Amino acid sequence: MTHLWVRAESRPDESRVGITPDGVRALIAAGFRVTVEDSPTRIIPTADYAAAGAALAPAGTWPAAPADAIVFGLKELPDDGSPLRHRHVMFGHAFKGQPAGQGLLRRFRDGGGRLYDLEYLLDEDGRRLAAFGYWAGFAGAAVALKCWAAQQRGALCGPVAPQPDRDALAAGLRAELDATGRPRPRAIVVGALGRVGTGACDLCAEMGVRVTKWDLAETANGGPFPEILLHDIFLNGILAVPGTPVLVPADAVNPGRALTVIADIACDPGSDFSPIKVYDRTTDWAAPARRVAEAPPLDVTAIDNLPALLPRESSTDYAGQLLPVLRGLDALDAGPWGRAAALFDAHLKGLSP
Repeated sequence: MTHLWVRAESRPDESRVGITPDGVRALIAAGFRVTVEDSPTRIIPTADYAAAGAALAPAGTWPAAPADAIVFGLKELPDDGSPLRHRHVMFGHAFKGQPAGQGLLRRFRDGGGRLYDLEYLLDEDGRRLAAFGYWAGFAGAAVALKCWAAQQRGALCGPVAPQPDRDALAAGLRAELDATGRPRPRAIVVGALGRVGTGACDLCAEMGVRVTKWDLAETANGGPFPEILLHDIFLNGILAVPGTPVLVPADAVNPGRALTVIADIACDPGSDFSPIKVYDRTTDWAAPARRVAEAPPLDVTAIDNLPALLPRESSTDYAGQLLPVLRGLDALDAGPWGRAAALFDAHLKGLSP
């Protein structure tokens, strides 16, 4: 019997979850065993999972879970260096040369466990089977506009926090933009046809922001792209992969640009393939923007768990996409799970001592 162990997220600003009580109920009906750790911060109450038939466990007890349990979470594990003996389903951020990712892979090597990275659960054509992209784009565009509004006040964007729902986020943001007394900024979205870009464009449209939409055709020549610097806000929705063109070069910090806000929604500054070269580390909810240039200002926001700003919508959407894939956990050597395992094995072989 396949045993799925849903761990509590250890990151303090993370309240999303990758499976709903209805999903738990469906897996149990299909013959799975499901354990859910208690979590006071999870957007869905633990009692709802118990009502769906899940066994409950205290938060953070997954290291003592049965050896055959498959541990399922979203964001990073506690960075304590301990060997990882279980099979883990999560966003590992370990396959693009990220320094922290190399440490994670060593923990799997030392413990004999295995990572099934959610980012690399792909169909036969290489398309992701489940993604938070839409809500990352929606929330990322909202944070970018908050950064722009703060600039109009002569300030750097202050802390951001989860919102009850998209309507609450939109109402607060609209009031903040209106309070500047200025016309709406001009934005450009690269990756506009993808999930991230669609979410970003939808938020901008809701706020009355004019958007230039770019996708593969507009970036096919490999750059440079001075047109990006003619907009007030740049929203990046393309992943850092080999061959990704440089969209914002290091010299973009110089004067002579209209651009004052960059939202790297795809957010992979630790990768050598990052298309944005004016910053090198993520920002966070407490300090969502980093100023990388003055006169005029240029602020970068790069929060790596943006969908958690709208935890209810993003969890429900993502869990619905992922549930058909989770049903295949009883055949880990086949389909998307087999492909994810092969990718992990290949990176483990290339790991330095």
